[in-house]
Amino acid sequence: MLDSISVLVVDDEEMNRELLSVMLDGLATPITAQNGLEALRVLDKNSAIDLILLDLEMPELNGFATLATLKKHPLWCDIPVIVLTASKDEVTRTLRLGANDFLAKPYDTEELRLRVMNHVRAKKLVDLSQDVNGILEREVARKTAEVRNALAMAREAEYEITLRLGRAAEFRDVETGMHTRRISEMARELGRLSGLPEDQCEVLRYAAPLHDVGKLGIPDRILLKPGRLTDEEMEIMRLHTVIGGKILAGGDRYTSLEMGRIVALQHHEKWDGTGYPCGLAGEDIHIFGRIVMIVDVFDALCSERPYKPAMPFDEVLSVMGDGRASFFDPRLLEIFLANVEAFVAIRTSLMDQPVEEKAALEQVLFLA
Repeated sequence: MLDSISVLVVDDEEMNRELLSVMLDGLATPITAQNGLEALRVLDKNSAIDLILLDLEMPELNGFATLATLKKHPLWCDIPVIVLTASKDEVTRTLRLGANDFLAKPYDTEELRLRVMNHVRAKKLVDLSQDVNGILEREVARKTAEVRNALAMAREAEYEITLRLGRAAEFRDVETGMHTRRISEMARELGRLSGLPEDQCEVLRYAAPLHDVGKLGIPDRILLKPGRLTDEEMEIMRLHTVIGGKILAGGDRYTSLEMGRIVALQHHEKWDGTGYPCGLAGEDIHIFGRIVMIVDVFDALCSERPYKPAMPFDEVLSVMGDGRASFFDPRLLEIFLANVEAFVAIRTSLMDQPVEEKAALEQVLFLA
């Protein structure tokens, strides 16, 4: 442990410096300085000093001032300092300044070497513990970063799966995959504006794309019908909420799937209780369902479909305003309308494929 010991000998008397160097022979490598200023310059250039033998009566920064400087320095304060003195009063004063030990003049070689060995051994143990702590801290930080990266990748994969599952349903419908993305991003934004915690907003972002996954179970003759549905066909269409709930059932361990199940079931429930499939009302409807209903209706009204043109923006806002406290949670709708520019920006950044382009792509994939 005591290999390669470096001891800084600080004394204005050359004879004392030479004597101490001889006494340290075979135990440590002495480095000498003839005053406090020179000692500080040596320390500034040499970070491997293990111990300092410090005389007190010196010109150009005496031992007391040097000791005070050392103990205030962030890098040098832990270097053991043995004060060289014959005065008891000086010993007391230097101990108050932070000296680790003292050596009385005239020096005893064995005593000097034992004191140096004891203090250097203690310093080496402290340095070793700090090195180990540093290594452990770096290793913990590295492992933590790896875990965070793995979790982030897992969450990203989970989001991609929910998006693609949502798109699988919409690919049979007149919607586009960008509708799924828009509902996802707009739902998170409305959740954030309504005061939901950030982690819940992220869960909502992952769950929202699954709102129409139940359309996978709706017959094409109804799902793709260009005209108005009959009452019987509408009843079948409404079953997509129940089908979606069944598709996503049993995923309680996975928050995104469980919340997606709730959204699939409840995004057509109305604030006044006249929605479907369960006729829930008010806050009995999960806030995720209430949020997705608002952004889904908004996006549907603003979008062109084969059976209808996009509704003018002013008319969209009027229709949604008319649904306050009947279709929509009035508080959430108020927040939505007060920040509608943010939702328009999301729509603009995630525009649909033209209907003709999507139809052509569907035809290619069907023929393939």
